[in-house]
Amino acid sequence: MIYYSTNKSSTPASLKRATLEGLAPDGGLYVPSAIPIFSPSEIELLKEAPFKDIAFAIAKKYTGSEIPPDRLYEIIEECFNFPTPLVPLDNNTFIEELFHGPTLAFKDYGARFLARMTGYFAEEDHTLITILVATSGDTGSAVAYGFQGIPNTRVVLLYPSGKVSRLQEQQLTTAGGNVTALEVKGDFDDCQRLVKQAFMDGSIKQNLTLTSANSINISRLIPQSFYYAWAALQLDRKYPGKKAVFSVPSGNYGNLTAGVLAKMMGFPIDHFIAASNANDSVTRYIEEGRYEPHPTIRTLSTAMDVGDPSNFARLRHIYANDHTKMAADITGYSISDNETLETIRSVYDRFGYIMDPHTAVGSRALELWREQMTQADSNPAVVLSTAHPAKFLESIREALDMEISIPDRLQTVLDKQKIATLIGSDYNELSAFLSALD
Repeated sequence: MIYYSTNKSSTPASLKRATLEGLAPDGGLYVPSAIPIFSPSEIELLKEAPFKDIAFAIAKKYTGSEIPPDRLYEIIEECFNFPTPLVPLDNNTFIEELFHGPTLAFKDYGARFLARMTGYFAEEDHTLITILVATSGDTGSAVAYGFQGIPNTRVVLLYPSGKVSRLQEQQLTTAGGNVTALEVKGDFDDCQRLVKQAFMDGSIKQNLTLTSANSINISRLIPQSFYYAWAALQLDRKYPGKKAVFSVPSGNYGNLTAGVLAKMMGFPIDHFIAASNANDSVTRYIEEGRYEPHPTIRTLSTAMDVGDPSNFARLRHIYANDHTKMAADITGYSISDNETLETIRSVYDRFGYIMDPHTAVGSRALELWREQMTQADSNPAVVLSTAHPAKFLESIREALDMEISIPDRLQTVLDKQKIATLIGSDYNELSAFLSALD
């Protein structure tokens, strides 16, 4: 498999090079030269397969001959040693809980796979890889713990000061070892801009072998398609002949992009709902055909507070910049904080299910989509649940006026001492920090 830059000015790359570079030299994002297709017979064989076998089947098509199959399967087994349950709310509405990994967030799927791919490639080259990543919350903690102890790697995390939850901050600032946290005086877009500037800085790249663990990295995006395929196949068994609808809480749009890949690979998926908060640049594009990003707005669903999402470039590339085609597959909704809190309340009152703010955004968007359908939609629908509600205690307390228990692994993190270096949003400060690394 060959990978190209969305900016079309860089030479084609292997998966190894695309993974270790993160961002293409021309500033674009790597995309596969062709989306691999699963035949109907391959899909049929996978319907009874466990999650790890579905993941392996997909990963094998993207890695080709670059990783021996037995080693690739070991990587899959190491990464996905936790469940991915589909929890029914009613007869045709399901919550896919993606928070059963080490950091209780969906980012564990991509970060753990990327960490082991990076470690494998770094070992091949006998080199030290510096992973530079911007986070709006859960990416940082997933990357910190995904790469923790991986040989030949070190991680530098940038997160916006005062704009992540306390639990998220504690997770990404207490990993230690080969992980360093930089607390940036700015918002997530500032963090993302700084990372992009570093990747375009020739003097930095001359001294450090840089890559990224954001969803701009193709090896973090690919594994996110696994859980779409898994859920779609489970529902295809339960509802023969019907294809699943996915409502996706969307911030940087890597999650949605991975779902689109799964659909185009041939898995039984009908439609996507892009559920955004007040940061609705992509929602407005889907509705109007004009992309006009605006500065980031802070909301209760903090991990989705992205004004100019990076992965939108991949989405546009996949749809060949054809707005009509994208709008046929994806419907967008922007959900307010008030709607988010009300959804947490209503879902708990109706089903006794507690969801975090991001999942609530996805749940409310699904409700709106169903209300606006011209006829009742009988396809099964899946809301992706991206984080454990205990990571957003303040929102749960405000919505439900109740306390929920904190899992032991989160409580342990709360008891640790935060270690972070405060920097400004000017690139010179990040450049100085990176230049001082050994």
